[in-house]
Amino acid sequence: MPRRTEFIPYKPKIILNKHKRADHWFWTRYTAYPYKGCQHGCQFCYCREQKFSPFDDPKDFAYTIHVKENAPQLLRKAIARAKTDLIFTGDYQPAEKKFKLSRQMLEVCLERNFPVFILERSPLILRDLDLLTEINAHAVVATAFSIISTPDSAYYERIRQMEHLAPSPEKRFKAMEQFALKGIQTGTCMMPLLPELCDTDENLESIIKWTADHGGSFVLASGLTLSDQQRTFFFNVLAERFPDLVLDYEKHYPAGKSYGAVDGSWRRKALKIRELCEKYGIKDRMPRPIIPGDKFATNKRIVEILADKLYQMELERAHKSRLWDYRKAAWAIEDLKQEVKLIYRTMGLKGLQSIENVGEEMGRVVEGLLLELN
Repeated sequence: MPRRTEFIPYKPKIILNKHKRADHWFWTRYTAYPYKGCQHGCQFCYCREQKFSPFDDPKDFAYTIHVKENAPQLLRKAIARAKTDLIFTGDYQPAEKKFKLSRQMLEVCLERNFPVFILERSPLILRDLDLLTEINAHAVVATAFSIISTPDSAYYERIRQMEHLAPSPEKRFKAMEQFALKGIQTGTCMMPLLPELCDTDENLESIIKWTADHGGSFVLASGLTLSDQQRTFFFNVLAERFPDLVLDYEKHYPAGKSYGAVDGSWRRKALKIRELCEKYGIKDRMPRPIIPGDKFATNKRIVEILADKLYQMELERAHKSRLWDYRKAAWAIEDLKQEVKLIYRTMGLKGLQSIENVGEEMGRVVEGLLLELN
């Protein structure tokens, strides 16, 4: 008999997680989620790892859902005191049909003109397209759909089994198209690309083509991570259902290492993804959403350019010291309490070079970017 899902309502004390600065992948400064556990139950999900999961048994992750019943009220109080910036929120697993917490949290974001980013595996998000369109008109909204295969993939059926109850990629792409038609930035997160299954050139090209054909403007990608109890859980799944993959995964993910051996294979895939994105006219980086009326918009645009250059340099195997020059400069511009263009206007190049962690050489780089943006 299939195991039934158990819902456990509770009232946490906090809902909004604040980070020092925006990350360089999704550009989010805050996170706020209405549930713990996920009924989709994708068998490769990193959220089963000990540092993320509230469950001692990783099997419970898909069947015991902790419902943060006071999430909207907590969010209203938290963002009333928070600096306006992009918040990573929303969770459209089947529980959302019953509890509607994601929608209530979006209503709070609309009240406060707070910008939103949502990464989703379900077309249920379309239920709230009206609300997200309204938020996008007053603040900004960006969305992405987690998709790691298409029906064209040679391993599609295997991958779908590992996605458990997640709706089909075809439905996710159709949802993406609806968001694009509403003028909302959207794209694909190929996360995680499962070795030996998702990372073939054919599958990568198919996902990127489907993304472009359905209005997506970007594709982000990362590999599978396996650690502690999640590694044990996933290897048990392989042994039971896909035993022919066990030896390959033991090679990629030796015991005691979360990311497997560093063999350059991910760099090769990332370069292929960049090449394919250029072919189909989209990006392999997510454009940074700019909040209307943000007086630090130029700062954020420069940070985006520096972060994109940093990623490119990583793929080109630039020296670590050079990478750190760009990383620290991006952080420094992000942390500025002044408009960088005002510093340049009043103090010139020396003003840029005097910014902590920017210095002489990166000051000239920032100057060049300012001149290009103007």
